[in-house]
Amino acid sequence: MLQAFEPPLDMSQDVDGCKDPHLENFEHGHCHSEERNASSCQSASTSGRMCCSNHAQACSQEKSNIMSNPTTELQEVKSEQQHEPIFGSGAGEVENNNEIAECCSNDVADSNGNAFSSPHDWLDPSLQLNVPLVDVDKVRCIIRNIVRDWAAEGEKERNQCYKPILEELDAQFPNRSKESPPACLVPGAGLGRLALEISCLGFISQGNEFSYYMMICSSFILNHTETTGQWTIYPWIHSNCNSLSDNDQLRPVLIPDIHPASAGITEGFSMCGGDFVEVYNDSSQIGVWDAVVTCFFIDTAHNIIEYIEIISRILKEGGVWINFGPLLYHFADMYGQEDDMSIELSLEDVKKIAFHYGFELEKEQTIETTYTTNPRSMMQNHYHAAFWTMRKKRTTTT
Repeated sequence: MLQAFEPPLDMSQDVDGCKDPHLENFEHGHCHSEERNASSCQSASTSGRMCCSNHAQACSQEKSNIMSNPTTELQEVKSEQQHEPIFGSGAGEVENNNEIAECCSNDVADSNGNAFSSPHDWLDPSLQLNVPLVDVDKVRCIIRNIVRDWAAEGEKERNQCYKPILEELDAQFPNRSKESPPACLVPGAGLGRLALEISCLGFISQGNEFSYYMMICSSFILNHTETTGQWTIYPWIHSNCNSLSDNDQLRPVLIPDIHPASAGITEGFSMCGGDFVEVYNDSSQIGVWDAVVTCFFIDTAHNIIEYIEIISRILKEGGVWINFGPLLYHFADMYGQEDDMSIELSLEDVKKIAFHYGFELEKEQTIETTYTTNPRSMMQNHYHAAFWTMRKKRTTTT
């Protein structure tokens, strides 16, 4: 995946320069991390290619340099802003022999007894790192999210979480104009499937994500996919507990289950990298969005009140906020660091805060769902997720 970008991403650089050392809570199943990405915005044309523009202040100049690699191939989005691609084009496929050699060193031989040469030259010594276990866990978590968003095996979970949201959006905007589509923001967009599905409904959809790992993976799938089932992953190979059989643990999963560029996206689909508060707490964002969709997102906040306030500010009057998810606050029970503040409100209090910031509750229900769960595991964690539709009140003039 790293090799697909031109030049290949050098992960020996300090891409986590703004990272809080206490950066993940894996109880949730979603990969929340505190690394700050370069605040750049990828836009996709109907061809599915994604480009970026400097949408907000970058957290780190080093990361901004890493994520901006101009090529002419991806210059497809026309806007008032100058766009440059967030990543370059694919660097070609690696032959199986080289892949094995890279994983197993030069002592590996093929079925004919031929010894492989040294690893591919792109995997130079600067990339052969002692990776911290926390980063290994992040990669494993990303792989589980790939199944959730981009594999047929994740369809059941997507139907539990995404389908109610998509149906509600469709009902809230029944007469969408192709000439002037409504704009929908998806904070915490992860690997981009929900934002893409919203775009396919006829919305100008923008996903926002600040996990560097998520952004690399989503860009790869959205930009470098040529056909469905193009790649094979083994997402459960590290899951040694609660397996019914060895075959369950070792089973392959083909990704992606759709070809993103052929999905029928609406012009203007984009992915914006950066912290939600830093990017959207800006005067240029006030009253911009017709809808905001949050799925397993609001409990990622240090201060959920701040999230709600920003969502209210960026929505147009009469705009819709659709939320889906639990309240497993990611920074709960973290002590000893000033920036590990966590405000943990009950669902009742979250709604009261929303009412304070001008929202009216239109619909509410509880939906049972899982999150990045192995469907063949003996252990299944279920959430009773809150699902609501709120509308920002219109200002009355006298």
